[in-house]
This record gives sequence, structure tokens and C-alpha cells, in this order.
Amino acid sequence: MSQRPAVAEFPQYGWALEKADRIVGVVLTLYTRYRRQEGDEIRCNLSSWSVDEEFRPYAIKLITTILKQRDVTYTNVSPAPATLKHNLALGFRLFSSGQFAFLPAFSWMQRSCRVLEARPDLAEMAMLSDSERYILSEHSALGCRSLICICDGAAFPFVLMPRRILRGLIPSYQIVYCRSLADLSRCAGAMGRFLLRSGILFCVVDAKEPIAGLFGRYRANSGLKYFRGPRPPSLGDLSFTELVMFGP
Repeated sequence: MSQRPAVAEFPQYGWALEKADRIVGVVLTLYTRYRRQEGDEIRCNLSSWSVDEEFRPYAIKLITTILKQRDVTYTNVSPAPATLKHNLALGFRLFSSGQFAFLPAFSWMQRSCRVLEARPDLAEMAMLSDSERYILSEHSALGCRSLICICDGAAFPFVLMPRRILRGLIPSYQIVYCRSLADLSRCAGAMGRFLLRSGILFCVVDAKEPIAGLFGRYRANSGLKYFRGPRPPSLGDLSFTELVMFGP
């Protein structure tokens, strides 16, 4: 976290609950600024948090203090089952209610599509926005795989994070950034054939239902993810969350 750029006016690491110069509670907060054409967006991923048992009654006060910024979108992408009721009471809402595991190579592929590894010197990087170039480069540095799919003269960015599924037996990729599930479906065939070179067959993406154009299986009530604020993250966008920073 010390290597991530701080977002002005927000803490770099998180918030602490203190008593008599002793820390008795802490919440890690991952703030990120997204540059959008319609204006900047601030997102905060509420990551790991813990409060000493004798001070648990103050835990909600610690969280509500963080949630006071109305122009910030807060996310909780790994809620513990015991905290789900608290999430709802604090105004969090679901933005993903399941996960879709799919075989991208089984999808139809446009002949005009090609997939490239994103690199700073790649000419096709200029086809993306400044924000997307930043997302791809930063996530590559964090150990993810950043790709650009070129279809019919348009560029579509994707970030994939290595993970294992089926009790850790099968290597796969989690989609941690795409513009939309429609873009993922459009580029899946080309991306799947590209990934076959590395021996990867499976990918996983957050979803609310089966995704048209993708061959796979939808699991409802899996990997629940919540948000609170003015703008919910789009499905398939887990950029700069604890999943990427600290691993699944």
C-alpha cells in the first residue's frame, strides 16, 4: 500500500480506533481516483477491518465515520457472512450477486479480432483513454495480465488476475477489468485462443445471470459484492481492490 499513490484529502492506509495511545481497531481503505470524461470518480474499497473484542460496540461508529463522504463510491468485495446484515443497515447494495465461470476459447471469434499484451511502447495503447492506459500498466505491475483486443478498428482493454478454481486445482483468470460484459462476450473467442498458448482454459467474471455469447456455468449467490455511493462499479470491474492488492 505504501507504493500506491495517495489520493488527495484521503488517508493512504486507512482509519484507526485509538484509546490511550493504543490502536484498538483498524480499517484498511483503498482509495482510487478514476479520470472520466464526465468528471473524476473516487472509489474506496473497504478492505480488511478488525476491532478488539472489548471495543466492538464502536466498530459501526468507525465505519460510519469513513462513509461520510457522499461523493465517494464505497465497495465491499469480500464481505464475511456475519457482516451481511451490517452491510444492508449501512446502506450497501449488491452490485454482483454471482459469478460466471466460462471457457472463452469456445466462444465465436471474429476473424478481424486480435489480442495483444499491453506494454507502454505498444502503439495500440494510444487507442485507449488515459485512465485505461493507467489501469492496464498499474495492474501489470501488480502481477495481473493486461490485454488489448482489437476488433474492427476499435480497442478493448482487459485485465486478468491469475487464480485457481475448483478447490485450487485448476489455473484460471479472474476478470478484474473490462468496460462491459458485452465487450467481454465480443472479444472472448479471440482472447480464449490467445490464452490457450499459456495453457489457460477457464476464466471467471462477476455476473448477475448467465452471459450471452459465453460458454460456461453461472453460480448464483457466489462472490457477493456490495457498494454504497453515487455510482456502482460495472460488472467485471474490480480494479485496484483488495482482490488485486492482496490476492483472493
